[in-house]
Amino acid sequence: MPTIFQVLNSPEPKCSLVPFIMAGAPDLETTEKAIKILDNAGADIIEIGLPYSDPLADGPIIQEASKQALAAGVNVDQIFRLLSSLHTTTKAPLVLFTYYNPILARGLEKFVRDTSEAGIKGLIVPDLPLEEVDYTISLCQKYNLELILLITPITPDSRVDKILSKAQGTVYIVSSTGVTGLRQDIKEEMESFVSSIREKSNQKLILGFGISTPEHVRKISQWNIDGIVMGSAFVQCLSIQDSDQGLRQLHSFCSNIKSSFV
Repeated sequence: MPTIFQVLNSPEPKCSLVPFIMAGAPDLETTEKAIKILDNAGADIIEIGLPYSDPLADGPIIQEASKQALAAGVNVDQIFRLLSSLHTTTKAPLVLFTYYNPILARGLEKFVRDTSEAGIKGLIVPDLPLEEVDYTISLCQKYNLELILLITPITPDSRVDKILSKAQGTVYIVSSTGVTGLRQDIKEEMESFVSSIREKSNQKLILGFGISTPEHVRKISQWNIDGIVMGSAFVQCLSIQDSDQGLRQLHSFCSNIKSSFV
């Protein structure tokens, strides 16, 4: 399995697809099947959400999926075991999305080590304090894991510069303020915001939050961006009661989105 940087740095595809699903929603068996489907349907990197009771950055669709997984008793150890069993046969590298509290509850070094040992290549922690970044990155480097830092349109310039200087190779640009979710439009000024970040850094840039349609993808994949993250639209595919139908819908949606890249 390649690293996150290797995928984003490869000439083909010019822009990578990064779908997100919530581990354990509706159950871990479906999660396992969904990862295999995404891997075969064109996902370049697959982002897996760790269910959490207070997901501040997530909109209603992902919140509901997280709540469903927690209600079913899905826990971190089960998720690590599942991902560990998959990573040797999955072409797309796996990225784990979680919040800081579950990391602290397990112990920072233990969490990073367990994440790496499960075959996960990247870690996204939206509420990680900037003051904790240096130590977290040192642990991630020790265990060959990439910490992906986030920048939003309202991040002060001085903080943007700090984030870019600390990033290990990839930066996640949040395409809208507020939480994740389905949106009608992606703001036009985001293209210039992406360009402004590009001018400051050689980091690989991925863009997410609110990107949910083939039309969004057609537009954004023409920007100077290395990857597009899509969450709620993929999670929604698995939210229907018939999980087999949801998996078929997931495959169709992923294939359709992949063909929308310009």
